[in-house]
Parts: sequence; C-alpha cells; structure tokens
Amino acid sequence: MQLIVSVSGIRDVTRDLVDAFARDMDERGVPLSLFVAPRLEDHYRLARDPATQEWLLERREGGDAIVLHGYDQAATKRRRAEFSALPEHEARLRLLAPDRVLEETGLRTRLFAPPRWVASPGAIAALPQTGFRLMADATGVHDLDRSTVDRSRVFGIGDGARAEPWWCRAMVIGAGRVARRGGTLRLAISGPQLRKPGPRQAIVDAVDIALHHGAQPVVHRWEPRVLGRVA
Repeated sequence: MQLIVSVSGIRDVTRDLVDAFARDMDERGVPLSLFVAPRLEDHYRLARDPATQEWLLERREGGDAIVLHGYDQAATKRRRAEFSALPEHEARLRLLAPDRVLEETGLRTRLFAPPRWVASPGAIAALPQTGFRLMADATGVHDLDRSTVDRSRVFGIGDGARAEPWWCRAMVIGAGRVARRGGTLRLAISGPQLRKPGPRQAIVDAVDIALHHGAQPVVHRWEPRVLGRVA
C-alpha cells in the first residue's frame, strides 16, 4: 500500500503553515507532493516571491515533489475549475505559460494535477504535447506516456473539497478503510485549511492510520522507460 500526501495553495501567506505541517510529516517519514500554481488570487505571483521559491527548492532537494497545479486560478470563474472545460489548444497555452515560469524559477516539473482534480479531454490531450508525463485527477494517477492509470480516490480538504467537521470525520474513516484494504491512499489539503485545527488534525489522523496499517509514504513521480539491452 502506498500513501501520497499533497498540499496545494502554497504562497507567501500560507508558507509558514505549510512548513510547519511539512515538518510534522518529516517526523513521520512522509514526503509531500507540493502543488504549485504560478498565479493565485489577490494578484499573487510566484515569480515575485523568492522566499517561497527558495522554500520549494529546499523541500524538493529533501525529497518532496513539485506538481504543477494550474496557471492562473484567480482568472477562472468561481464555479468552474481552471482546466475542467478547456479545448485542447487553449489548454496547451495554459500549460506552456506556467511551464516557463517554473523553468525560470528552477522548479520545472513533468507532473500535473488540475485544480479541483478535474481536467477536460482537451487538457488531457495537451499534457503530453507540452512535456508532462503524469497527471493526478479525481479518479487516479495517470501515466501519460504509458497510457496507464492507478485507480485511487482522493480524500481532500479544501481546493474545491469540503472542510466541515462532518466531512473531516468521514474522511478519516474513509482513509482508514482504504488503508485496511491495502490500496493506494491519496490525502490532500490546501494551505489555507492548515490554519484550522480541525482539518489539519484530520489529515494528520488519516496519515497516522495509514502508517499504522503499514502504508509506504511516497510522492507523485514518473519513472522513464528503461530500454533493454540488445544482445
């Protein structure tokens, strides 16, 4: 069984919250998949935030993964996730732009997770064209190079998912059920939710349950094909 924990909404005003959570996970031997978007609400720009860039680079050097999580979420209609309805051409442009930003900041990645875990057929088609090799959505983790998928549900708080107390309790119960069955368990929380004791504790409890059942903590990653020797 594998355990994947991801955090989104990482920026100047949430960095300390995410860092404290990351340190708690470090104590448990759990690396994080850090979901990064170059543009967020309130005119936030990652390219103008060297402190967060440095923090992300340090975390990646320590074993965390960087995952592109959209481009300009603030410019998206409130009720529609950024990549949920894009045609292929527009999706390609919205992937190339953040790819350049991450390359310039040293954070380039071949991993992608659409905001709210929803990507249109056009967006999925555009991902390999723009160099991406893996996509994590609501139904599983897709290897875009091999056209395979590891089916697994996301248990999330924030970033389009609920954060009410009843949902936090249900999430912990559901995560425990997956852990006992031995499947891949994906847990996700947004940075702003980490300032709330209830949601934060729910994620920590779910992690501890998974570890108790022998889960192997990993990050989202893509392994290139290994060419066999020709005798």
